[in-house]
Amino acid sequence: MGRRNNTNVPDFILVGLTDSEEVRLVLFHLFLLIYLVTVLGNAGMILVIRLDLQLHTPMYFFLSHLSFLDLSYSSVITPKTLENLIFATKHISFGSCFAQMYCFVLLGATECFLLSAMAYDRYVAICNPLQYPVIMSPSLCRSLITVSYLIGIFDSCITVLAIYTLHFCNSNVIHHFFCDITPILTLSCTDTHEVEFIIFILAGSTLVVSLITIGVSYASILSTILKITSTSGKQRAFSTCASHLLGVTIFYATMIFTYLKPRRSYSLGKDQVASVFYTIVIPMLNPLIYSLRNKEVKRAVIRLLQKRESTRHVR
Repeated sequence: MGRRNNTNVPDFILVGLTDSEEVRLVLFHLFLLIYLVTVLGNAGMILVIRLDLQLHTPMYFFLSHLSFLDLSYSSVITPKTLENLIFATKHISFGSCFAQMYCFVLLGATECFLLSAMAYDRYVAICNPLQYPVIMSPSLCRSLITVSYLIGIFDSCITVLAIYTLHFCNSNVIHHFFCDITPILTLSCTDTHEVEFIIFILAGSTLVVSLITIGVSYASILSTILKITSTSGKQRAFSTCASHLLGVTIFYATMIFTYLKPRRSYSLGKDQVASVFYTIVIPMLNPLIYSLRNKEVKRAVIRLLQKRESTRHVR
């Protein structure tokens, strides 16, 4: 781990998803549409939460950061993917590739612990509703967000520095549509077992710790809900965490499928499909999941529209 990187590769070539020009054109328009919906959805969610005072609660504080992460996540990957789909030149510089990888790991690890913080928030809201305003204080919410980002920075720094010590001297062709960890490791002409072990420990601990937090929170939530006698009370309790649980399931399922397995089991087709899902599709789905299933967000949008309309009439 102490050796310095000595690469003969000035840049990388991102092969992308397909060689077919017709398919690339279809994917370009599809991904462009998804990206526009992602930007509008997440930016809109942040704006609505910011402007509507009734959404200035811990749950929506975390949700605004989730929207920011999804917006950043998509913007790190999608624009370069769109460029490679439409243009013949598919080069990415060595520095740009590692910068993309750094941002990708940072945002992914941060989102894991942000989802854990959101699960804890739902646990307190359902299991300790009377103490909720005291426990979920602004200072605690800021601390949870700060810790999530710091863990993301730590994971990304260690991961990128570990890969940077490798020697890239043979092929510079990345069989992927972005600078993901596994396709980069396959290009190294030196032994990668030590680096793979470090990455596996980091990724595994991040996923396991966050999943344990989410699992314990939802086990307590389920236990509390089952003790509620009225059907309407159970439905209200379930509705407060249904959106988050759906988002967690989609995010972690694809992450575990892609990263918690040995490098030799990497499958180009299957892993690329999974990568498209969690880098391009999921950032679009989250604002839809949290807004379409959330009456408070819908009411907030209506209030803002009515406020804008009344302001226009006054003028």
